[in-house]
Amino acid sequence: MASPQGYPLLCLENPLLDIQGVGDDALLEKYGVKANDAILAEEKHMGLYEDLLQNHNAKLIAGGAAQNTARGAQYILPENSVVYIGCVGKDKYGDILRETCKKAGVHTEYRIDEVQPTGKCGVIITGHNRSMVTHLAAANEYKLDHLKQPHIWSLVEKAQVYYVGGYHLTVSVPAILALAEEAAGKNKPFVFSLSAPFIPQFFKDQLDSVIPYVDYLIGNETEALAYSESHGWGLSDIAEIAKKLTTLEKKNTQRSRVVIITQGTLPTVTAVAGANGAVETKEYPVHEIPKEKINDTNGAGDAFAGGFVAGIVQGKSLEQSIDLGQWLASLSIQELGPSFPFPKQTYPRQ
Repeated sequence: MASPQGYPLLCLENPLLDIQGVGDDALLEKYGVKANDAILAEEKHMGLYEDLLQNHNAKLIAGGAAQNTARGAQYILPENSVVYIGCVGKDKYGDILRETCKKAGVHTEYRIDEVQPTGKCGVIITGHNRSMVTHLAAANEYKLDHLKQPHIWSLVEKAQVYYVGGYHLTVSVPAILALAEEAAGKNKPFVFSLSAPFIPQFFKDQLDSVIPYVDYLIGNETEALAYSESHGWGLSDIAEIAKKLTTLEKKNTQRSRVVIITQGTLPTVTAVAGANGAVETKEYPVHEIPKEKINDTNGAGDAFAGGFVAGIVQGKSLEQSIDLGQWLASLSIQELGPSFPFPKQTYPRQ
């Protein structure tokens, strides 16, 4: 049931069911993958998903970067705070995805594609290595007309903050722009993640069409460098790239653009556009945890975005929101895959 008052945070991207199982070299060899691959599935990989489920005690996670972020934000926010939109197939994997999100407290409004199966990411874990085999399938089939349906669009109108993952630039730019224009027109924060280096490299025009609407731009150092390179900036200093990103065209002039670049265990860099063209940059050291507590860094960036955007929804300062993001990322890397500990932990610095 949709919440009549709507959901404060609305997220859009490409939903995938992560099927994570512990394997060995024989399993890698069976499907012709390497220990740390991240590849798109071919015909020879299609049996992997059932193999992991049937024979490798697979753990199921509602994946796709922004769906990880949605779950992370809901982990922090009060009940019924997050709605997630994307496209799944008419199959058991879509049902599992819906149920997994429901358990995490995330409301889903999926478009159901009648042809393509639900997108899946098979993850073979061998020691500290993870080999990811992704079959996007239905995740690639999202359409603007789904977003524009009255019952979905009413959730868009009721939302207070929008979060979109850059991977969706490969699927439906019109859907992203519809949310972006709604945000700019109503002066609501529009948060966007660069998601991966290949987005600015190969989807430059699509990204350039969305950037003017972005109030908060999140990325990591490799994504920032890829942006600089694809735009011919000749910059390799992360703070300088962040500064330049704040100066790009902006539709909603009531909000300053804020750029947040994470760097793993190195400090998080921010740049905030100020009055008269001045840009303020800052660094926020990461809260380190003992190495022996680190279980899996996959999804740490998604978790950071979840904590950060939860802070924005709660009206916290930039500094508090970054701290919340770093805290959630530190919890996530102690788990297996992009997940969060239960019983639920509460942010210690309220």
